[in-house]
Amino acid sequence: MSAAPPREVAVAPPEPPAVAGRRPLRTGPFSAVLRTRPLVVLLICALVLLLAAAANMGRGDYPIAITDVLATLFGGGDAGQQLVVLELRLPRTLVGALVGGALAVSGAILQSVARNPLASPDIIGVQWGASAAAVFVIVLGGGMAGVGGLFASLGIPLAALAGGLVSSTLVYVLAWRRGIQGYRLVLIGIGVQAVLVAAVQWLLTVAQIYQAAQAQVWLTGSLNARSWDQVIPLSIAMAVLVPAALILAHLLGGLRFDDDTARGLGIRVDGARTALLIVSVGLASAATAAAGPIAFVALVVPQIARRICRVGSPPMAVSLVLGAALTVLADLIARTVLPIELPVGIVTAVLGAPYLLFLLARARQEARS
Repeated sequence: MSAAPPREVAVAPPEPPAVAGRRPLRTGPFSAVLRTRPLVVLLICALVLLLAAAANMGRGDYPIAITDVLATLFGGGDAGQQLVVLELRLPRTLVGALVGGALAVSGAILQSVARNPLASPDIIGVQWGASAAAVFVIVLGGGMAGVGGLFASLGIPLAALAGGLVSSTLVYVLAWRRGIQGYRLVLIGIGVQAVLVAAVQWLLTVAQIYQAAQAQVWLTGSLNARSWDQVIPLSIAMAVLVPAALILAHLLGGLRFDDDTARGLGIRVDGARTALLIVSVGLASAATAAAGPIAFVALVVPQIARRICRVGSPPMAVSLVLGAALTVLADLIARTVLPIELPVGIVTAVLGAPYLLFLLARARQEARS
């Protein structure tokens, strides 16, 4: 009798090697890696955002304790506290958080796509394109007060959104040379931004005093007098664009490499890059339309999030929450440090300018080495 052939025994695929701070997850044909450090950082940033928002809503001519603010937000508080917190101060804080989160995600996408930490909407001309269009409407359209509330609430934000899209398209077309290189994108963006700044200065020169004052306040980036009229459209824009950014975020790891390597990984480079840039520009333009050009949030926050989480590219979710927390904290500082209230854009510029100098110095050292 011949011996029976040996039976084949199914061997389970080997488990991926354990890495500190990472936990492999597998469900059927799907697998993922859970990074504990970004998750912890995300929870801490969310807690900071909640406390900063409560402190910001508690400050003012009618001070309210943080515990009372939190109680009011969750349905408690008396009638006076509910009026002050929910109707007068909550919209401003929500606009600040939404704007900060939108700018941070926009900057994270641009820096990952361009493979350059200097790529951000306020550096490559996106925000200045939105600003130029908004100032054009304010100055040549008769100002915000001269044409009625509907024009003020719709005309200027729509103009800012269109201006951001047009300026970003121009930068993308001029920077395209069989692909996008980070430094070319930044340099051309800086050049386009210089032209837009000159256009804004010319508009301010020919404007009437009242219109120029309105435009100048808008250009500094301010959350003053923000209401539900700004919260609702910005929330709608983010409800569409932020999920799109999170869905497309898996492509950023491959786009960190050169185009040939990314194509070898199965990524449609041109389509992926275009989709990500559309999302980034849409977020930056919507944020600028709601609160003006708030500087350095899109530049600083993604790099801080990347360093805190110790990952290769800026994490989207952490950048979103950290940007919201930073903007709300900057608004709190702007309202409480000095006897007079400052625009939040001034505070973010003071915080972000030293970091920009640090990035420039570091890039110079890397170029020498």
